[in-house]
Amino acid sequence: MSPRIVFHGENAACFSGDFANLVKGGADVTILPDVLATEDERQAYTNADIIIGAKYDASLPTPERLSLFHVPGAGYDSVNLDAMPKAAVVCNCFGHDPAIAEYVFSAILNRHVPLEDADARLRRGEWAYWSGSSDRLHGEISGKTIGLLGFGHIGKAIAKRAKAFGMQVSVANRSRVEPSDLVDQSFTLEQLDAFWPTADFIVVSVPLTDSTRSIVDAAAFSAMKPDALIINVGRGPTIDEQGLYDALKQRTIGGAIIDTWYAYPSPDVRSKLPSALPFHELDNIVMTPHMSGWTSGTIQRRQQTIADNVNRRLEGRDCINVVREAAK
Repeated sequence: MSPRIVFHGENAACFSGDFANLVKGGADVTILPDVLATEDERQAYTNADIIIGAKYDASLPTPERLSLFHVPGAGYDSVNLDAMPKAAVVCNCFGHDPAIAEYVFSAILNRHVPLEDADARLRRGEWAYWSGSSDRLHGEISGKTIGLLGFGHIGKAIAKRAKAFGMQVSVANRSRVEPSDLVDQSFTLEQLDAFWPTADFIVVSVPLTDSTRSIVDAAAFSAMKPDALIINVGRGPTIDEQGLYDALKQRTIGGAIIDTWYAYPSPDVRSKLPSALPFHELDNIVMTPHMSGWTSGTIQRRQQTIADNVNRRLEGRDCINVVREAAK
C-alpha cells in the first residue's frame, strides 16, 4: 500500500508538485488547507503516514499512524514536539542559505552602489556620481566588516560571499568559532558587548529560543557603530521590537533591512502591517515580507531533502536534519 502523504497548509503545498514521483514506489498525496474545515480534511490528516507541515499543535487531529513529520523549512517554533506522536521522526530542512546570502548582499550593495538613484537622476540630465570629482563619490564594501550573529548554514553562506568581496568577517555564535579563511574574529554570545562595535553591517540569523529572544536590544544598538546597518533574516523577535524602532527613530544606528517580523498575516487576514509600531513611517528602514529565502532554488532544494527523508523513513534508514528522534 502506498504511503499516505499529507501536505498541510499553503507553505507546505509549495513543495508538493510531482512529489509522488520522487517517492520510491509512489505515494498517495493529499494537499490540505491551513485550517481543516471539513470532516474529510480532518480524517485525511488523522490517517496520514507522513505529514509535511509548518505547524502542529492541539488544534489539529492526532495522526496516530504518523511515522515522519517534516517541516518544509528550518524553523520549527510552531511545532509542539511534546504533542507529536512519539513514533514519528521530526525533521526540518535548509536549502535557503544561498538565496538569503544573495538577499543580504543585495541589501548591502544597494546602499553603496546607488544604481537606481543614478539612473533616475541621469534621466533628468543630472550627472550624479560622475567620476572625476571627489564630491561625487559613492561607497564600496571592500574592507568593511560584516558581523554575523549566528554562524549556521546562513552565516557560513554569507561569510563565503563576504570574503569574495574583500570584507572582514566578525562572528558571534553560541559556541566559539575559530578564526579561519572565512572568519577574522569571533565571540561567544556572552561576549556580545565586544562584538557589536566590530561591524559595519550586522546580520541576525540566530533561531528564536528563550535565550535569543530580544538578544539585540537597546543596549546593543547603543554599542554599535553610529552608521551600522542591521539586517534581520532570522526571526523577528530576536531583535527587540521597541528597541529597534527607537534606534531607527533616534538614528542611533545607520539603518535597517528587516525581512522577519513581529506580526504576520493569517489565512483570514491577508493585509496586515508587520508591527504595531509605525516602522513604515521611517525613512531609514527597508521592509520586506519574509522573502529572503523564498526562491525557486530553495523550493527545489527543500523538496529534494523532504523526498530523500521520506524514502529513508520508508526504507528504515536514518533520516537527516532530525529535530526529534522517534521513540524506541
